[in-house]
Amino acid sequence: MYLPPQFKGDRAQAAALINEHPFASLISVDDAGLPYVTHLPLHLEEHGEQLVLLGHVAKPNPHWRYLQARPQAVVTFLGPHAYLSPKVYPDLARVPTWNYVAVHCTVQATLIEDPAAKDALLKKLIGDHEPPYAQQWRDLGEEFGHKMMAGIVGFELQVTELQCKIKINQHRRESHAAMKAMYAAGNDDERALAAWMARLGMAEDNTPTET
Repeated sequence: MYLPPQFKGDRAQAAALINEHPFASLISVDDAGLPYVTHLPLHLEEHGEQLVLLGHVAKPNPHWRYLQARPQAVVTFLGPHAYLSPKVYPDLARVPTWNYVAVHCTVQATLIEDPAAKDALLKKLIGDHEPPYAQQWRDLGEEFGHKMMAGIVGFELQVTELQCKIKINQHRRESHAAMKAMYAAGNDDERALAAWMARLGMAEDNTPTET
């Protein structure tokens, strides 16, 4: 993606965004040579310097076949985003913009078809989103579990390239105080952007904002 240096985030910020916004877009090339997109939650693991994403698709979804044939893919995560009015500036010769936080990952895919490995993958996703459900999943029994797992194909996505874009007008310091105040009083996405401003130390003279 287009990534001016003033908006470039680091690995730790990328991992934070992925953990906070795990619903991703997985983008591959289909058999016609066109982009094929699946929207799905992914689980992030950090193995030293290596980032790994784990997920699954339904077996009727052809995406796993595209990953099998062409293992290189792209995964995108979108964090908070919001409109920014030019009224945050002290002068009138300005234009509106849109602020956002996003991560793009180039990945290398490996399919996970072994039932035990798929069960471990599902438990990690359950742990991310509803830990108490783990007991219910176990109580459903092996036969039911194997039947459900037969209907999915899991995959491991090793991140080979990472881009993190944090576009919150970092290069326009004259806008920071008014922008932070406006976002802090706004909707969920806007308040989340105010929290990112606090993480970045923008408009530090303002009261820190929580999401």
